[in-house]
Amino acid sequence: MYLVSVYFDKNTNKMIQNHMEEIAKITGNDFMTRNHVPPHMTIAAMDAKRIEDILPKMEGLKDSLCAIDVYFVSVGAFFPYVLYVAPVMDYPLQELQKVVFTQLKDVPFVRMNKYYQPGYWLAHATLAKKLNLEEMREAFHYCQNHFSPIKGRIVKIGLSTVNPHKAVWILELE
Repeated sequence: MYLVSVYFDKNTNKMIQNHMEEIAKITGNDFMTRNHVPPHMTIAAMDAKRIEDILPKMEGLKDSLCAIDVYFVSVGAFFPYVLYVAPVMDYPLQELQKVVFTQLKDVPFVRMNKYYQPGYWLAHATLAKKLNLEEMREAFHYCQNHFSPIKGRIVKIGLSTVNPHKAVWILELE
């Protein structure tokens, strides 16, 4: 499986990473930090046998994308295991995701994940995953006391592998 994710400016990274680290300390669940998963927001996921089928399409995005603002305003969960922060789904963010999906959807031998199609995608940046019930309660309690909206900027897009999370291709956005 391959993921296309966006990455944030230095300040936004620092704020999200701090929440990830504090939740790991409080809950004892260090999955994100132990696996060196950087703050990011996945905008496409796909199964592909060969990365060589995807890379030319990723290169083709260079002239189509630019840096955009992002506003994380909410904390949410994919029950029972994942806690995340969610951004406002404004037009620029929806359009970014749509452009990437459209670029990749017809690549031969690639199967796009249905939850990352335009109109089905739930934008989020994971703070913690693989939480048990008590860890989820502790993480939510932390967020109630420490999370406030984050105004940031998406400044990079990349292609990565999962398990382990490893960047394969990165594009700086201007």
